[in-house]
Amino acid sequence: MGNNSLQDTLAELHVRQEKAFIPYIMAGDGGLDKLKEDLLRLQNAGATAVELGIPFSDPVADGPIIQLAGKRALEEGVTLKKIIAKLIEIKDEVDIPIIFMAYLNSLLAYGISNFSSDCVKAGVSGCIVPDLPIEEEGILAQDLKNANISLIRLVALTSSQDRIEKIVENAEGFIYAVTVTGITGVRESFEEEVGLYLNRIREASSIPVLAGFGISTPEHVERASLYCDGVIVGSKIIQSLQSENYREIDELILASKKVIY
Repeated sequence: MGNNSLQDTLAELHVRQEKAFIPYIMAGDGGLDKLKEDLLRLQNAGATAVELGIPFSDPVADGPIIQLAGKRALEEGVTLKKIIAKLIEIKDEVDIPIIFMAYLNSLLAYGISNFSSDCVKAGVSGCIVPDLPIEEEGILAQDLKNANISLIRLVALTSSQDRIEKIVENAEGFIYAVTVTGITGVRESFEEEVGLYLNRIREASSIPVLAGFGISTPEHVERASLYCDGVIVGSKIIQSLQSENYREIDELILASKKVIY
């Protein structure tokens, strides 16, 4: 069976009445030798889990900062196979759950069965596939379930209530609530209607709801966490790691710990 520590970790947070903070990083940005350092830095800073992006040539959901990070990783010769091999190598040193964020073509090229079994060896707890609608989940859902890896579903800001209810039914790990219409990126404001949207998802869902896309400041983190079970921050984390401004990361994580249930 796979490492299902994601669900255990989220359950423990709920018991402690704490909010989740999941940073996103691009695997291989700066070279794969940097991956262990980045994961341990985020682990030691108090991250709940890490969402690990798999570089892809046509990342339709990614904003410019994440696209450039993926381009840098591809230029380093980083592949999904190499990422999994590196995770297997460092598995005993990284304690927090790892969640892959990968586009479907990367997984199909790898082979779904091989991908699932290799994720088990690497200790991967969850998988997000942003270009896979629930109607097509049959391509990989059973293989991941057999490996005890959560297939994490996304809900769009434009989703109807019927669609939300369909997505949350039989969902695993957590619900990824996209808080902007469009691509990822750093934004200045956190729109008021987002709170109502997050409440609607949370009322419908029996598993944690985490908000992501466009969350980039401690204020965003605090405001979003009032309405859901935690946040995912990507573009700002990548910028902070690149500039070695680790205090910014600490401040984002600290902001998530200020909000209790």
